[in-house]
Amino acid sequence: MEYRSLGNSGLQISALSFGAWVTFGSQVDLDAAIEMMQTAFDAGVNFFDNAEVYADGVAEEIMGAALRKTGWRRSEYLVSTKIFWGGQGPNQRGLSRKHILEGTDAALARLGLDYVDLIFCHRADLHTPVEETVRAMNHVIDQGKALYWGTSEWPAERILEASHVARRERLIPPLMEQPEYHMLHRDRVEREYAPLYERIGLGTTIWSPLAGGLLTGKYRDGIPPGTRSTLKGYGWLHGRYAGADAPANIAAVEGLRPIAGELGCSLAQLAIAWCLANPNVSTVILGASRTEQLRENLGAMEVAGRLTPAILERIERILGNRPEPEKDWR
Repeated sequence: MEYRSLGNSGLQISALSFGAWVTFGSQVDLDAAIEMMQTAFDAGVNFFDNAEVYADGVAEEIMGAALRKTGWRRSEYLVSTKIFWGGQGPNQRGLSRKHILEGTDAALARLGLDYVDLIFCHRADLHTPVEETVRAMNHVIDQGKALYWGTSEWPAERILEASHVARRERLIPPLMEQPEYHMLHRDRVEREYAPLYERIGLGTTIWSPLAGGLLTGKYRDGIPPGTRSTLKGYGWLHGRYAGADAPANIAAVEGLRPIAGELGCSLAQLAIAWCLANPNVSTVILGASRTEQLRENLGAMEVAGRLTPAILERIERILGNRPEPEKDWR
């Protein structure tokens, strides 16, 4: 396993990590979670991602129970939570000081931990002043309930605003962002955030490296039963497989098969390895509903070392979606 610095911090995070989104509480029970987390840990994974909204908190309960069963030392692993959707009440969601503090306490109770290593603002809250959110996150860290804070799917301008507020008020700025990033969704990570990597030392913990399974190639003949898009609440994924862009997406995936064949790897491993080739990616979060699926995806670490500049350029020609450079909005 390779370990990378998370942004401009001293924290070392495994290049591949394991997350609970969709699976824990929906497809994965405690025994399966323990088996997969141990498999990931044995492969060198040290970061396990979660959120208050995943399975309405059940994902955190399962992960917390699994961590207690493993017997790992707390210094051996990193855990995250994300705050935004904590319930249906008007103060049970968003990034107000009230919800950040109460949501953090609730997440820690479900995880059975004294602190999380990373805490994310799960989306931007346009109804709450950025300064209120920055101060609340700083308070969470000062209280020892989290070590680092960041954002998820925030516009670059709002991340920069949060950083400016923190520096001005001598508070702790956001360190990392958790965006969707894969071969078919590149603009935000490669273009919009480009000025932030050097300017504020932004790290990234990317999600959905397989585009919800599309980049595995299993959707070329339609939507198979039992996949994520068939789960309750995930119907929005159908657009990727059956929407207007589906034929072009599937054609691109099929165009990658010869390269995967030459490298002796699966399409999934190639897609994950491609994400790892981006130097601004701190870690790629893997999701899996079966241990054998996780083992296969962990094999992407070895494939990443074989992605030469020539192979990466061949992939670019197949994808045909390299983002244009960002105009200077600073």
